[in-house]
Amino acid sequence: MGRVIGYVWLLYFPYSILDYLPPKQPSDYLWLAVAGVFLVNYILVMERPNTWRVTIPLEVLACCLFAIFAQGFYLLIFPGWQVASILSNYPKRWFAAFLAAYYGSLIIGIAMLYHQYTTINWANGAIWAFIFPAISPIFSYSFSKSITRSIRLAQSNSRLEAVVRRGERERIARDLHDNLGQSFSMITVKAQLAQKLLAKQPDKVAGELQDIAATSRQNLQLVRNIVNDLRQESLADVLLAQEKNLRETRIALYTEGEQAADAWPTKCQVTLAAVLQEAITNVIRHSHARQVTVTFTATPDQYRMAVQDNGIGKDYHRTNSHGVSGMIERVEQEQGSLTIVANHIGTLVTATLPRKEAHSA
Repeated sequence: MGRVIGYVWLLYFPYSILDYLPPKQPSDYLWLAVAGVFLVNYILVMERPNTWRVTIPLEVLACCLFAIFAQGFYLLIFPGWQVASILSNYPKRWFAAFLAAYYGSLIIGIAMLYHQYTTINWANGAIWAFIFPAISPIFSYSFSKSITRSIRLAQSNSRLEAVVRRGERERIARDLHDNLGQSFSMITVKAQLAQKLLAKQPDKVAGELQDIAATSRQNLQLVRNIVNDLRQESLADVLLAQEKNLRETRIALYTEGEQAADAWPTKCQVTLAAVLQEAITNVIRHSHARQVTVTFTATPDQYRMAVQDNGIGKDYHRTNSHGVSGMIERVEQEQGSLTIVANHIGTLVTATLPRKEAHSA
């Protein structure tokens, strides 16, 4: 949605260069070239986050040149909204540096305009040419911060609710283990004892007692497996813990489909949670990213989790990378697949698991 709005803003771009069309003198070509630099970098900022270290400064520089030397103040509105929104997820000192360049060029441009014309006719609406650029970065930064806080608060509440539900399941698991587990153990002991006591009539009861003993052992093992599964970390557990780690390293976490994933089977969540924890650890340690997006999707045949960062793209396929090999082994044990690729955004980790209930249906 943000990308679409960014392109909608470009509908106002022609108004910034109308004075230079058609070009009649060398300076017109110069400013059209500067406008072209702005346009290319504006689009690259939206489409190629891994180039921000170059494209954002070039975009801001082009707009500052327009404001200072051509009094093209409306062009400043573009980075005022776009760049300020992006920097809301970065350290405040970066936003402060952007504001210094932004307002510095605005003030210098106004001073040069006043020096050139001595007076400014505010009655003709010239004041709006300064008000909109002046308020754009502050409004954009504040709005983006507010949206991000609301999203994170909603996600944290959702994760806490999932953890609370998980706490209830753990209580049930303890009850199953303490009560049914003990009961099944007693059934096994009694069945074995009865088998010995009734040795005089083996043709009538021995077979049934053996079945009782075997069934009770199976049920006991089933209870233990359920308990072990319930005590494993879920996706909500990992997201709740890793969000804190990401926040401490100034990396923003976004999720899509998280609420639906809370209802996925326990075994599926346990496997994907281990992958997610290792993937986010790699993001923190190696990616130099500023944001990571975790997307959960389900089809009739499989569950899918994608972890996309906007840092330095790496595939992490190192021979001594036990974490990566561990992720692959966990997924392959469940007949799933795991891929790690460097794309135009950063690094993408994708894990898929089959929906066993679909195959059994």
